[in-house]
Amino acid sequence: MTSTSSQVGHGLAKVLGINLHERQAQKDAVTRGESTYSINTADTGRQWASYGRGLFPFTRWIGRYNVQWLLGDLVAGITVGAVVVPQSMAYAKLAELPVQYGLYSSFMGVLIYWFFATSKDITIGPVAVMSTITGNIVNRVAEQHPEVPGHVVASALAIICGAIVCFIGLIRCGWIVDFIPLTAISAFMTGSAINIACGQVPTMMGIKVKGFNTRASTYLVIINTLKYLGHTKIDAAMGLTALFMLYAIRFTCNQLAKRYPDRAKTFFFISTLRTAFVILLYTLISWLANRHHRSDHVFQILGKVPRGFQDARVPVINSDIISYFASELPASVIVLLIEHIAISKSFGRVNNYTIDPSQELVAIGVTNLLGPFLGAYPATGSFSRTAIKSKAGVRTPFAGVITAIVVLLAIYALPAVFYYIPNASLSGVIIHAVGDLITPPNTVYQFWRVSPIEVLIFFAGVFVTIFTSIENGIYTTICVSAAVLLFRVIKANGHFVGKVKVHSVIGDHLVEDKFHDQAKMSDDDRAVRDIFLPLDHNDGSNPSIHVEAPYPGVFVYRFSEGFNYPNANHYTDYLVKYIFEHTRRTNEHSWPRPGDRPWNNPGPRRGKSEANRSHLPTLKAIVLDMSSVNNVDVTSVQNLIDVRNQLDRYASPDSVQWHFACVNNRWTKRALASAGFGYPSAPQEEYHRWKPIFSVAEIGGSASAAAQAEAESNRRLSRVHTDEENGHIRSHSRTSSGHGVTRTDAIEKVHHYKDDPSTDSGSRDSPDLSREITNSKAYNRVSSRKMAVVQGLNRPFFHIDLTSAVQSAIATVEHQNQLRAAEQPVDEDRKDGA
Repeated sequence: MTSTSSQVGHGLAKVLGINLHERQAQKDAVTRGESTYSINTADTGRQWASYGRGLFPFTRWIGRYNVQWLLGDLVAGITVGAVVVPQSMAYAKLAELPVQYGLYSSFMGVLIYWFFATSKDITIGPVAVMSTITGNIVNRVAEQHPEVPGHVVASALAIICGAIVCFIGLIRCGWIVDFIPLTAISAFMTGSAINIACGQVPTMMGIKVKGFNTRASTYLVIINTLKYLGHTKIDAAMGLTALFMLYAIRFTCNQLAKRYPDRAKTFFFISTLRTAFVILLYTLISWLANRHHRSDHVFQILGKVPRGFQDARVPVINSDIISYFASELPASVIVLLIEHIAISKSFGRVNNYTIDPSQELVAIGVTNLLGPFLGAYPATGSFSRTAIKSKAGVRTPFAGVITAIVVLLAIYALPAVFYYIPNASLSGVIIHAVGDLITPPNTVYQFWRVSPIEVLIFFAGVFVTIFTSIENGIYTTICVSAAVLLFRVIKANGHFVGKVKVHSVIGDHLVEDKFHDQAKMSDDDRAVRDIFLPLDHNDGSNPSIHVEAPYPGVFVYRFSEGFNYPNANHYTDYLVKYIFEHTRRTNEHSWPRPGDRPWNNPGPRRGKSEANRSHLPTLKAIVLDMSSVNNVDVTSVQNLIDVRNQLDRYASPDSVQWHFACVNNRWTKRALASAGFGYPSAPQEEYHRWKPIFSVAEIGGSASAAAQAEAESNRRLSRVHTDEENGHIRSHSRTSSGHGVTRTDAIEKVHHYKDDPSTDSGSRDSPDLSREITNSKAYNRVSSRKMAVVQGLNRPFFHIDLTSAVQSAIATVEHQNQLRAAEQPVDEDRKDGA
């Protein structure tokens, strides 16, 4: 008896006009344990526990930390520390902040990151691009609101950006970074490097002219640098020679490493420490030149650097300060995201480990949330320091703690030395560091070979950065890349495919005929297989190969991308257009008078006859290859319904059968079944006119008959004796595929329906269908074998592969033709009797 809740639900559905008796996946009987779709339940408590452990990845390895790992981390940590100290001070100058803020950012970055890290190589700290963006914001706020200190703005920017990035990571949405392609990243990095390098040339040359804005557009900076080149001072000697020495040391070490490979590691460390060596050397020169000129320096130097964390305080954040840089937040967040994730993924692939992008975003976010309490400004992963850390042999993320100790020593022990560092030499360090961010011409050429259109995106991003700003370059590359992606999705072209028989070949003979010196094997023993190629050969296949249409009136359509609302119309429009061009109407006399014709098909002009299309077949069936489709939506399914109705009218009085192959997602199958797909498009009394094909396989795993037969075949093959001189095999046993797989692994059996009333509703009455299938030869071929249908019996037009879908479509068409041929004499006898 129906429960009260069910009665209420049915009554409410009736009031709302919901038809509960529509054919839906959940209303159909399910047989033999198969289901059209299923929902897996989850243990929520266990998931939350796993989520909590995932936030602190260091717990997975810290308990196994050992001395050997410590030695590797010591070397790498000290090496990176020697590099990060001069670099961070130089980048602080880019951010328009005193140099100690760069040291604060470096210290907090390397100290905090290792708690949350999934990469052992990444070094978080100040970077050139983020420092430049921060400097632009600080300069603009200083012009509009001079009462707000620059470090306050920088700290607030770090906290807001860190909060946004941390939130993205906590909700595990790190995959959004994948929407930014490699060419967009390369373009913004290249444009930014050129922008930064050109902006540092005037400082390196000692050019200081009122009105000369080194943060203007790159092309203006280049023009003004050439214009004011006459204002060059002695600073150029400190800057140019420092830059030359940095490149000379690197080049020399690289050449010596190639010449003496056994000492490559030594030359690597010498090359790595070149920045620290050059800064110390020019600091010594500066001290010698300026020790008697304390009030009037010979060239520009850093000046006093406070010892310790003098700027540690609670950051000031309010709506006014946030409004000062709100327009720059998107660009700042994007830089934090893509620079760090791109670097970490790259080094993860190089060193054979996988990073968790969401967890990396948590690490960046927490670093930028806590760093400003000690005076830090926005920090992210550094490419140059990460590369050094990786080559230095780092073993775990704990190397960041060693680097933090080195930076801490510099903050407390070396401020007196920092006083004499020449500004021009620091500019040379910056130019040398960002030079590695420029994409080499050979890489751009490789981009061109892979995807020419993406090279246009690359150059668009670089040119926009040079002629406007870094922020505009970022937006341009991302927007254009997104537009190209959408265009490719919307304009995805499907293909009508046909059948080709192929053999596998090794050397000069067929794989299945590898014993070709023997007597010719029978056709049943040859491993010939059918593949499906586009009829127009647009996939690059050999055009001289003839591709056969599967059967007159049967069309196989393969989707090339997903099937969703953006491209649904494009797919179905092409499908209908192609079918109309290659078929004729089933009832050619459906328009007896010109007035009966539709306006969009008015027919030939007066005095002219309609083109003869009698040689074309009528539409019988459509097979859709869904192997590239993961999900469908309401729009795409509704498009299929509309096309089905349109083609049914076109093929009337017959109906078009729709077969689906390789539906890999259970929810996609559910959506199609809810729309009435998956079973014959025919009235109930016409179900005897179709002939389903089901794919069945043995069950039982290693204990199945198929597995036992394969093991027996392998034992026989191990006893094969060959005549090595003549290349003959004296005795052998074979299997159907040549790989030890017997024919009983999978069976496709054509099930014949008898023309009797009991089968009229076979597709709807699943128990009857199950009984007939169970009693078929496919199940009873060997009584000791247990057979099961691979997919549900209640959706016979959902097929496991394209071959079975085509076989089922052709079998149904041929069966219907046979029935029509058998019924025709009966109809003629009735007419004669009347």
